[in-house]
Amino acid sequence: MDALKLLTPRAGLRVLITGGASGIGLAIAKAFVSTGARVHVCDIDGKAIDTLASALPAVTGTRANVADAADVARVFEDVERELGGLDVLINNAGIAGPTGGIDEIDPADWEKTIDVNLNSHYQFARRAVPLLRHATDGGVMVFMSSVAGRLGYGFRTPYSATKWALVGLAKSLAIELGPDNIRVNAVQPGIVKGPRMEGVIAARAKQLGLSYEDMEARYLEKISLRRMVTQEEVAASVLFLSSPAGSAISGQALSVCGNVETL
Repeated sequence: MDALKLLTPRAGLRVLITGGASGIGLAIAKAFVSTGARVHVCDIDGKAIDTLASALPAVTGTRANVADAADVARVFEDVERELGGLDVLINNAGIAGPTGGIDEIDPADWEKTIDVNLNSHYQFARRAVPLLRHATDGGVMVFMSSVAGRLGYGFRTPYSATKWALVGLAKSLAIELGPDNIRVNAVQPGIVKGPRMEGVIAARAKQLGLSYEDMEARYLEKISLRRMVTQEEVAASVLFLSSPAGSAISGQALSVCGNVETL
């Protein structure tokens, strides 16, 4: 088969992306649409969904809190109505969580981070699997972890703990679902350029008593390529894992980070 065709997901794929109306999720949605996929997103920001749907008519959406089981159920009702099934689940939704020492983090903030970054991924996976078993060319599930899911991350323990957990979840489900021809992987973005990372840097700078510029320089010094990655680079890795070129890849955690050496 032609190499280019191997690298391109099949047109008509039915794709669900959580947290898909902004940031990395939006970049993934645009990438899939460019290949002819039918995309459904869910997001807590209803206005962002409306904006996306207006710009890309191939995208449908559901306003939902991914940490709410009733909302998750409603998302899948919409998916079955709009797409008639599912080939790819991109479990992307997540929040930065609090910044602070373990003795300073409010339990409510800890629990919210766990609910959004981990428990929601379980909720979507459990509902997606019965649909993915019927995917034409085998199902695909991708969990959006982080480089903080392979390195320790002081003062960001709730976030890091969830991202490590997602790698374990992906690797375990790859074993569990492989016989059903469902491939499961995790993607680990590094320091991704954009407003969310700017907020993280600002919070960490405040925690350590540094200027934003000094904190940003510290982050970049820890990356072998000395630059942040883009949302589009992360999206490209997701397309690869969902394409025929990735058909033998399962149970892996793929870092897209420019080689972050330490956090």
